[in-house]
Amino acid sequence: MKKQSTRVLVTGANGFVGSYVVRELLKQSYAVCATSSDIFTGKRFEWFDSVEKRQMDLAVLPDDVYDFFDRPDILIHLAWGGLPNYKKLFHIERNLFESYFFIKKMTEGGLRHLSVTGTCFEYGMKEGCLKEDMPTAPCTSYSLAKDTLRKFIQELAKEYSLDWKWIRLFYLYGEGQAKNSILEQLKTALVQKAVNFPMSGGEQERDYLPIEKAAEYIVKISTQSRHQGIFNCCSGEPISIRNLVEEYLIKTKQAIKLDLGRYPYPDYEPMAFWGDNTKLKEVKDER
Repeated sequence: MKKQSTRVLVTGANGFVGSYVVRELLKQSYAVCATSSDIFTGKRFEWFDSVEKRQMDLAVLPDDVYDFFDRPDILIHLAWGGLPNYKKLFHIERNLFESYFFIKKMTEGGLRHLSVTGTCFEYGMKEGCLKEDMPTAPCTSYSLAKDTLRKFIQELAKEYSLDWKWIRLFYLYGEGQAKNSILEQLKTALVQKAVNFPMSGGEQERDYLPIEKAAEYIVKISTQSRHQGIFNCCSGEPISIRNLVEEYLIKTKQAIKLDLGRYPYPDYEPMAFWGDNTKLKEVKDER
């Protein structure tokens, strides 16, 4: 596909991940259609006037949704409400089915290239290096809903000629992320000149990517046709939460006392896990 003539529809365009994906697509000269339930909140982004805009609520789909979006070549589906409330049933009862029927209607209309973001939580409580071909064992409503959506899409692809990619996000950080994320909480504490920063013991190991790099990978995966299926979107390198915080303090030349052990470790995450990014490397190293 020629970039300038390839139209990419991005759902959840005003979200943390979506806003960076739109920016990366424009950087690479793709034609972008951005959609959100309230698209005009995107006015705060510098790319707002450079994209087509369509406002849509996934709960109220147009009769011919593929035509409503002027028949895009690629769909990158990022929309998913209610995070980070991972245990709430609305992920199963609402988000799962809204996303599935949207994707199904788009596919029935003629869409043939689809990317959807999943989550590392689909692997469940497995420790160590996680590979895409491992069996899933989701243990929250959120991860169960995502894992089920992936299985629905696999069945959909059997009936239609659908080029699909399932992009499992691990941990992301960067400007604009949720205020309750660890680094955003740290930034707030530093601005407020707090003496201590309360956190867990900090020994849990996670796989982190800067959001700019994650957006680059999402676009790379979504716009190529050689590889399909599941992709871990990750660094492949574990780092402890404590080291992540300490490295940020060193990088920004700031100091605060870490109040370790104030909070318990989450009961829905294993202590140490990270992604195998072999398949990702095959894609991003292609010319």
